[in-house]
Amino acid sequence: MSPHTTNGVSINEDAENTYFQTNPSPKALTKHQALALEFIQYHLENAPDRRIVLVTSGGTTVPLENQTVRFIDNFSAGTRGATSAEYFLQEGYAVIFLHRQFSLLPYSRHYSHSTNCFLDFMEESEDGERVVVRKEYQEKMRRVLQQYQYAKNNRLLLLLPFTTVIEYMFELRSLATLMQPIGSRALFYLAAAVSDFFIPRDRMEEHKIQSREGRGGSGRQLVINLDPVPKFLSNLVHSWAPKGSMIVSFKLETDPSLLVSKAEQALDRYQHDLVIGNMLMTRKWEVVFISRDGGERWIRVPKTRRSKSFSGIEALVGKAERKPDSEPVDLEGGTVTEGMEIESLIIPELAMLHSDMMERRSSASEEEL
Repeated sequence: MSPHTTNGVSINEDAENTYFQTNPSPKALTKHQALALEFIQYHLENAPDRRIVLVTSGGTTVPLENQTVRFIDNFSAGTRGATSAEYFLQEGYAVIFLHRQFSLLPYSRHYSHSTNCFLDFMEESEDGERVVVRKEYQEKMRRVLQQYQYAKNNRLLLLLPFTTVIEYMFELRSLATLMQPIGSRALFYLAAAVSDFFIPRDRMEEHKIQSREGRGGSGRQLVINLDPVPKFLSNLVHSWAPKGSMIVSFKLETDPSLLVSKAEQALDRYQHDLVIGNMLMTRKWEVVFISRDGGERWIRVPKTRRSKSFSGIEALVGKAERKPDSEPVDLEGGTVTEGMEIESLIIPELAMLHSDMMERRSSASEEEL
């Protein structure tokens, strides 16, 4: 009997049913379903061999009130997801980009959430009649614009927003189900930072929580009881996603001694295809691929190509590696930004793994016949 079942019934089934029955579906879900269905059908009819990847990106919020004023959030700006989406497009994938509303988006990420105001990239022409891109930014902006226009004109990118963890779960389940006809050409790249806890609707305040002052002028304490968000990765693997599709999750840790073992535990628990592990302070420079048949495989940006990071500690690079005798993948790449983005190494490697997996599963199916 599968470790995910009890008396033949999934141990996640009750949690799944309860979660979706007791929480309202997003108002935009029907619209997003229609957009996704049209996107998938377009590629099935016009490019039947094209692979489609669902990239999830950004953080989910946990509302504290039904009429939400306050919520719990995390630090994710969606950098990994938005950057990865661009490199998936370069690899020939069509991309469904399920993202936190107002987080970074493919292509526009180079100019939004920037330390520079967007207007800093512009200036008036010499005759004062036009607004133009400043000369020092023209080459890079032209490359970004060309890539964006190619994706847009060929209908390769679909943007779908979410905000709360509840919206995210509904959207994920819906999109995975709609992707069923894609089969092994579907890839799930789960880069979103999903909340681990939430407040059930029946325990949530209806109106804004008041910050009343007590006697003596001291404010009252706010005590919040949170329930764990049901772990739906198992449901995605065994129920929602197309049979034979590739499913990739992420594991972020701050303790180097835990990263590899926690990634292995996640892979064993959910039985998907790959966990990409990364340390908070080195995530821009190195990741580790943990697979069921490939063990521990490190991918690192060469030291000479690493971009500077205010939040990173380069001295920690390599500290999480459990097998120091393994050979890291150090490749050249990256075409858009200064330095090298580690996603320019992750995505081509992942695309090759996806190709190998599709070939193996196709061969296995033929043998069964």
